[in-house]
Amino acid sequence: MSGFNTEIKRLGGVFHIQTQDLGPSARSVESLIYKSGKLLSSRKSDYTPFLGSPQLPDKIHHLMESQHAAILKDIAEGRFDQYLTPEEKESLPEKG
Repeated sequence: MSGFNTEIKRLGGVFHIQTQDLGPSARSVESLIYKSGKLLSSRKSDYTPFLGSPQLPDKIHHLMESQHAAILKDIAEGRFDQYLTPEEKESLPEKG
């Protein structure tokens, strides 16, 4: 199963988020949040309760989508602004 990779701009900074299924032995979905190549944070969601379910692949995909979207929302709402440099914080968002 593939994962999600997204770059999101916030003020003058750029964050990179990777979300993937760690596989049956780990039984979890992991999201990694990077800025300038540095790992800032990670989130994991366990899917052990769904093991044995015929809908397991769909449930994992939904979990990955939900977790990835929640992180993008957190960044957009400024919950990772502490990782921005003073110069990035002063930058106005691009108009498009």
